[in-house]
Order: sequence, then structure tokens, then C-alpha cells
Amino acid sequence: MAGFIVKRLLQAIFATLVVTLLVSYAIRMTGDPALMLTQGAGSITEADLVRIREALGVNQPFFVQYFGFLRDMVTFDFGRSFLGGTSVAVLIGGALPSTLVLAFWSMLISIAFSIPLGITAAVHKNKALDQVIRVISLVGLSFPNFWLAIMLVLVFSITWNILPPSGMSGWLSYIMPAVTMGVILMAVNVRLVRTTMLETLSSQYIMVARAKGLSETKVLYKHALRNCAIPLITYMGLQFGGLLGGIVVIERVFNWPGMGTLAFDAVGARDYPVLQASIMVLSLLIIIVNLLVDIIYGLVDPRIRTE
Repeated sequence: MAGFIVKRLLQAIFATLVVTLLVSYAIRMTGDPALMLTQGAGSITEADLVRIREALGVNQPFFVQYFGFLRDMVTFDFGRSFLGGTSVAVLIGGALPSTLVLAFWSMLISIAFSIPLGITAAVHKNKALDQVIRVISLVGLSFPNFWLAIMLVLVFSITWNILPPSGMSGWLSYIMPAVTMGVILMAVNVRLVRTTMLETLSSQYIMVARAKGLSETKVLYKHALRNCAIPLITYMGLQFGGLLGGIVVIERVFNWPGMGTLAFDAVGARDYPVLQASIMVLSLLIIIVNLLVDIIYGLVDPRIRTE
């Protein structure tokens, strides 16, 4: 097992280095931060721009900047924002918890509904209840997340005025953004649970468990669900990692003070340190989640770590 974990750690480190290199190079193609900072400042000479670039540290060769970023990243020193001079670590420290909590509640909503619905659909295969659940999941898959978010705002904030339309002002603020992402994830997970359960319910040990007189609940949730947990754990873990990277649209719609909003604003301002650090932190989180899924996968199924 130790060799399996070491192998996954080495892969994670390599993936992190690749991501940092690509992002560091790509964001320097988005524009000159010196020009962005001096917009509307009147007469600016080329000498002024050179001094600003030197002060920002963007006049150095790319690899000098890149290796400096890697060196500082080890100590979580991401520099300061080009705009306000605020520590980037402070900005991320304020935005990251909001994104993580929102992602957690979204996944919790998805899991809480998708598992019982998927099991119910599998048990009632090709019957009316199964057809209804499959149609609901298909409709959920068809919704663009930004459209669903706007509809929720129109109904629950503007029409009924029972939920705050944007911002993070209390636990009520979590409901609409978490439900928006949770519904989209649930639509996929219901179909996954149904498929894996159908394969498991046709196994001989399930027939033996029923022949022993075990209750249907115990057969479904103790025996069948546990044995089809490997693909569910794998996919939902990867789904959580993807959720962290794809949360930008929802945060913009609900004006959520998270990592997506922070990164989006940094793009328009050409704020290299903020954008670079935001993407790096999100990438590291995704890699860590995937690494944990791989390790859990190996713990659950010995065949994986043997391979």
C-alpha cells in the first residue's frame, strides 16, 4: 500500500508542476499589467511603463518569474495584488472558505437525493417510478447551471422575496447557489447509482441475502450499496474536484465572494499574482481530491493497489 501511495504522490507533484508552468505562461499572454494600471492616468511615457514593470517584477524573463513563484509558493507567499497592494494570501484566505463550504453543501445535496432516487429507480426497473426518475434526471442534465440560477433568483428572491438574491449574508444565502449546483450534479449521479445498482442487484449474493430473509432495506443499503461503492466514490470524488474548478459561473450569478469571483476579477485587471495564486490553489485542491480518491480506491479494492 505504501508503494501505491508514493506513486500517486509523485504523479500529483508532477501534475502540479505542469499546471503551474502552463498557468504561469498563459496568464502572461493576457496583457500588460502596467498598461492596465495606467489606464485613465493621463500622459504616460514608455519610461514610466518600464519603471512600473520593474516595480511589479514583470520585466524579468519568464523562467526567472516562474521559479521565483515556485520558491515562494512553498512558503505560501503569493506576493501582493497589483491593484491594492493587499497580500494575495489574505485575499485567498478570505475567499477559499466560501468556495469550499458552497461546494460541500452542493455535493451533500446531490448525494442525499441521488442515492435514494437511483436505488429506487433500479429496484423499479422499467416501471412507472423508474421512468419518472429517469425523466427528472434527464431534465436536470438539460438545465444550464446559469439559467437555473437565474430562475431561482426570479422566483425565490424577486417574486416571493424569501431568499437573498446575492452575496453571503447568512445561512439562507447558501440555499440557492448550493441547490443550483446540487441539482445539476444530482441529475448525473442518479443515473450512475441506477446503473451500478442494476449490475449489483443481479448478483448471486444479493439473491442469497434475500433468500435468507433479510429485509429489503438491509439488502439494498448494507449489501448492494456497499459493493457498488467503488465507482460511486471514484466519480463523486472527481466530481467534487471538478466542482471547485467550475464554480465560477455560479459565483458570478450570485455575487458570491469566493475563489471564482476573485479569479474572474483578476483576469479583467491583469492582476497576475491574484490570478496565478487563485488558479494554483484551485488546481492543488483538485489534485489533492483526486489523490485522496485514488488512495481510497486502493484501500477499498486491493486489486487496484496490486496493479
